[in-house]
Amino acid sequence: MCTVSFVNSHNKRIITSNRDEIISRPIAFAPEIITLNGKQIIFPKDPQAGGSWFTADSAGNYAILLNGAAERHEHNPPYKRSRGLVLIDVIAHKAPLDAFATMDLEGIEPFTIVLYLGDTLQQLRWNGIEKNIKLLDAGSNYIWSSATLYTKEVIANREEWFSQFIADNPEPTEAALQAFHNYTHANDNTNGLVINRNGLFKTFSITQAYVEKNVLVMHHNDLLNTKEYTTTLAVKK
Repeated sequence: MCTVSFVNSHNKRIITSNRDEIISRPIAFAPEIITLNGKQIIFPKDPQAGGSWFTADSAGNYAILLNGAAERHEHNPPYKRSRGLVLIDVIAHKAPLDAFATMDLEGIEPFTIVLYLGDTLQQLRWNGIEKNIKLLDAGSNYIWSSATLYTKEVIANREEWFSQFIADNPEPTEAALQAFHNYTHANDNTNGLVINRNGLFKTFSITQAYVEKNVLVMHHNDLLNTKEYTTTLAVKK
């Protein structure tokens, strides 16, 4: 939920996310498929709040969560509801963009959602006061870093690393993107793509999804337990 990339390669939209968390938080369950509101959705589940940071549905749509909006905010609990549950509400709705636009977010901590919906790409933000919806170019490549863990300077540096990676790999494979998310600036435990900040904050996992031959494939790499999972979901558009 703290580093997300969206890449177009080989006629696929590949989305990859690193989850950075305080080490006391429980490790998520492997991705599972459930049915909500008549829709099949797939996500790794956070056992603490019951939500997720990485979701997809049987129409091939993705909704991915990052903590914080455009600016760093003060963490001021208690909050009304987990952001991970808000994310599931969005992807489980028959019209995810409408769900975000109309839901009451007062008392919810700021967040960003990257929403790939019907071949469109949207950036949805809640800063604690107001919502912002930004239409992006679904034919381009993007990287996001959470404003709660990374300064603007570090975020800019990570964007440069990503741009160089794409320049060197114009059509990267899923494995190449996994490697980028796992090993970029691996000697930088504070601001590399996989972090270990004095044993307090760590990158728990790397999750990736893409659609190939009408099948949504979700890979989940549990870095703390060194376990990998692959779950598939038939896509019906």
